[in-house]
Amino acid sequence: MAESQQIVTRFAPSPTGFLHIGGARTALFNWLFARHHGGRMLLRIEDTDRARSSEAAVEAILDGLRWLGLDWDGDAFSQFAHAGRHREVAEQLLASGKAYRCYCTAEELDAMRAKAAAEGRPPRYDGTWRDRDPALAPAGAPFVVRFRAEKDGETVIDDKVQGRVVFPNTEMDDLIILRSDGSPTYNLSVVVDDHDMGVTHIVRGVDHLTNAARQSQIYLALGWAVPEMAHIPLIHGPDGAKLSKRHGALGVEAYREMGYLPAAVRNYLVRLGWSHGDNEFFSTEEMIAQFGFDGVGKSAARFDFAKLENFNGHYMRASEDGALLAELEAYLPFLPPDAPPAPARIDDALRAKLLMAMAGLKERAKTLRELWEGAQFIVAVRPLAADDKALTHLGPEGRQMLAAIQPVLSGAREWQAGELEAATKAYAESAGVKLGAIAQPLRAALTGRAVSPPIFDVLAVLGREESLARIADQAADA
Repeated sequence: MAESQQIVTRFAPSPTGFLHIGGARTALFNWLFARHHGGRMLLRIEDTDRARSSEAAVEAILDGLRWLGLDWDGDAFSQFAHAGRHREVAEQLLASGKAYRCYCTAEELDAMRAKAAAEGRPPRYDGTWRDRDPALAPAGAPFVVRFRAEKDGETVIDDKVQGRVVFPNTEMDDLIILRSDGSPTYNLSVVVDDHDMGVTHIVRGVDHLTNAARQSQIYLALGWAVPEMAHIPLIHGPDGAKLSKRHGALGVEAYREMGYLPAAVRNYLVRLGWSHGDNEFFSTEEMIAQFGFDGVGKSAARFDFAKLENFNGHYMRASEDGALLAELEAYLPFLPPDAPPAPARIDDALRAKLLMAMAGLKERAKTLRELWEGAQFIVAVRPLAADDKALTHLGPEGRQMLAAIQPVLSGAREWQAGELEAATKAYAESAGVKLGAIAQPLRAALTGRAVSPPIFDVLAVLGREESLARIADQAADA
């Protein structure tokens, strides 16, 4: 690649489902490499499988990329829309003798596969029509167009991650580039699109390494420069097995619904296979500045939900309260059905209470869902339903303590955490009781739970009227 040539990468998902986590990492690596070099990342939707492709899947992919903060340059490119161009190139290869028509029937191909299996060989096409005169074919017989692969020597991929990878050409088969209905196949379409889009670097999963050898031969047959390639390791589960749904092979939208911050997911994904010293946490600017394939290992990365949660908790605690509240508001429309429901809109009064409580809430939450669950005491409607653990603090002694502390709190001149804490401590000292003996019944009465943000912060957030009313609800029978 010439020094002055702009680096162009591409992310090329198939719209047959959601944007899964492995695809999201591939997009991220493409994006980081392009941005690091001041280049461009293009988006190509590989929608040639019309039976399985859908507009809903396209939108899910675009939405997932936007949520992750991964933008692309120009409009998304539809591979299917350029099928005519792919056929044109296939005809060009046919005319130059780099491809040929194959008239083998399905039965003949089945026989080839059976013979290869019986002889312990891979089930490859045997080249029946490679050098046969097409005039020998029955008139009007259907045919496919096959690429005439090199049979001598070897095909070498100097990969940015995997290093020098050598494929003996004797192992390369004459792959189909046009089906019998005239539709182009994947390996041809990818080569033509990458060339026409000016892609300089192909960044994708290592499972495409064999395709890289096939595609390199097509590039060379057309007289085109072969792009640089970087085949990144796959993502496995924590047990080392291929990533499955139980490990986290879910759509990006599932991570949003679970309450992960896009910045945390982005940071976690970049660390799946790439490292830079001993650093764990990177801002987006640091990722762009430091990313390179020299930091990408060859071994499969292991996805670990516990580590992702720890990353997310770190990001939440490090977030400025107002910024985290904005993330929470953006998340609420995506709450799953089993989560506490959110109001249709967050008004200014609720927003102010959430902001006041945020410092305490974020210390006890690792996801936005947990953050919202922790904030339920703010939106709860009296009388509160206490959970089982909270009820253990609302026995006769707890209710008597609530009855005793209520007038103390009611007499506070300023309803502020500091003054309320001082008044409560003074009462505890005079009454000869531990502060916890007062705080736990208060927490249960005010939140319905045994765990909450600091209790005096809870009082301040709820306000004088609501706090005293909730205490009275539980102290009434004392």
